[in-house]
Amino acid sequence: MIGQILLLLGLAAPAAALDLAGARLVDLTHPFDSRTIYWPTARHFTLEPVAHGVTSGGWWYAANDFCAAEHGGTHLDAPIHFARDRWTADEVPLDRLIGDAVVVDITDKAARDRDALLTMADLRAFERRRGRIRDGAIVLVRSGWDRYWTDPARYLGTAAAGDTQHLHFPGVGADAAAWLTTARRIHAIGIDTASIDHGPSRDFRAHRVLTNANVPIFENLVGLGALPPTGAVFIGLPMKIGGGSGGPLRAVAALP
Repeated sequence: MIGQILLLLGLAAPAAALDLAGARLVDLTHPFDSRTIYWPTARHFTLEPVAHGVTSGGWWYAANDFCAAEHGGTHLDAPIHFARDRWTADEVPLDRLIGDAVVVDITDKAARDRDALLTMADLRAFERRRGRIRDGAIVLVRSGWDRYWTDPARYLGTAAAGDTQHLHFPGVGADAAAWLTTARRIHAIGIDTASIDHGPSRDFRAHRVLTNANVPIFENLVGLGALPPTGAVFIGLPMKIGGGSGGPLRAVAALP
């Protein structure tokens, strides 16, 4: 049971402990392939076949080499990414990667403003409707931006390689990030855009606030619309890169 798994990890079990065999699993991860979106200055994902066919011994064998930047597609930003002496990818404890999901929806404001920010007003409104965001939660910000994934120019604001001056997508405001790390002591945060800071950011304040508090960040999530505001369990397991500042992530949610 997921409740038992969480207890083994030192986490509080969710209000309704989920039986993994009976849970509905939702994949929150974009595939990694030649079309995967990366930061405009980053190296993109490549897959090079090494073998793909029947061997001389008569059995099937397939193998590939792959290469990619840490920060692209559905991925982890480890705290070291923007904060000196914080956790690297391999140092992030498992209890920061698995926990109760709280989904805060800003799709309406993002539809009106492609540079929308999650604000304190949004968080206060959420708590009035859904109750207090408990300490140790994993907050997932739904902007609806994943619907543009197949259109890099719309998703990022620009499709030009190296262009970081014309980025446009929603993110999290610095004040909201600071409140979540102090007043609510969240364990992690995720978003369905290319960055936890919105596209026009030049100082990356949300990144700096969150990572300084050793809060892992999950970016380029997909399918958050399938999750309820509360009640799901988030599981985000990144590649365990020794000394890494991030890495490819397989993120899922389990629902009753």
